[in-house]
Amino acid sequence: MTLNVRVSGALGDFVADSVGESGTYENVSEYVRDLIRRDKARVEAERFTVLKAELAAAFAAPDTGYHALDAETVIARNARR
Repeated sequence: MTLNVRVSGALGDFVADSVGESGTYENVSEYVRDLIRRDKARVEAERFTVLKAELAAAFAAPDTGYHALDAETVIARNARR
């Protein structure tokens, strides 16, 4: 995938300072790839936090909210749908 992005003003200056000999990254592409990786990791961490909260609530629920089922019952119920 190829992306073309125009960045100007203060953002452009910031990117220019972040790449090259004086910056952390060798080129703009490397900088953008790192930003995307970090954003992906942030989104995955947020989703994991939500999942953990949902699971914690499920495990904290009283056992009276659940009832035992055997495989045959589940298969029969799903076959009727």
